[in-house]
Amino acid sequence: MIQIVIVGVGGQGTLLASKILGHIAVASGLDTKVSEVHGMSQRGGSVITHVRISKEGETVYAPLVEQGGADAVLAFERLEALRALPYLKEGGTMILNNQKILPMPVITGAAKYPEDALETIKSSTKTVAVDALSMAVECGSPRAANVVMLGVLSKFLPFAPELYEDAIRALIKPRFIDMNLAAFAKGRALAD
Repeated sequence: MIQIVIVGVGGQGTLLASKILGHIAVASGLDTKVSEVHGMSQRGGSVITHVRISKEGETVYAPLVEQGGADAVLAFERLEALRALPYLKEGGTMILNNQKILPMPVITGAAKYPEDALETIKSSTKTVAVDALSMAVECGSPRAANVVMLGVLSKFLPFAPELYEDAIRALIKPRFIDMNLAAFAKGRALAD
């Protein structure tokens, strides 16, 4: 079974990323479960999505990835990556967008942002850190950073690039398809 945890803050596209992965799994004839947990996502709060994809002929019975069970964590922000670290299994891969978004407690002065978050993650597990935001801007919009990240993740999953492209065409508004296809290609090339 393939188990992926996707984390970020509201507005970063974690839910769309999980829908794309779910679409790919279903198109491949595999059973899949996607579960979303989001609190203040409209206000920049934490968002976490669990994606569980079966092997051929098997069934996924539960939607949540247990701590220590994720093959990969796809993190759209550094602090969220640090929070999701316990989900990774031994030998799993952390793919993170090296972006820093201050949560409300840090903005109000009630807490401090852990400046060593990236170093802590890198010292704990196999880590692929990318500047997805800059790459997305090069493709036409910072909102495509989630698809850049999916491009990187695609190198670690057994699905053909064409399946991602088909999912992008199916799930994204027509006027944004070319930009997102370019973002996917940029992320996939980065992982080479």
